[in-house]
Amino acid sequence: MPVYEYEHIGKPCRRGQVFEVRQSIHDKLLTHCPDCKKPVKKLISRVGISTPKTNRELRDLGFTKLVKRDEGVYENVTARDGESPVMIRGKPETIPNLKKTIRD
Repeated sequence: MPVYEYEHIGKPCRRGQVFEVRQSIHDKLLTHCPDCKKPVKKLISRVGISTPKTNRELRDLGFTKLVKRDEGVYENVTARDGESPVMIRGKPETIPNLKKTIRD
């Protein structure tokens, strides 16, 4: 179940000024604190999203990253063993092997 953040509109209670509540996505939003019954408002929370930082992390997660180097020439910066480090337009043998990266 998701965790939602709420903030007391007035003085905080023992939960603090901002508190978290685990609710179903189908539950109605709280308008009052479950403890002190004072009015609260729902906050828009930040989410922690981890994104790959390096080409190696991208490759290890199964992604292929091509960087344009010239007209019709792309460097495969996430090339795996046996793959061409460049992809050239019109040369299908240089296309990365996606069967190595796509899994069920």
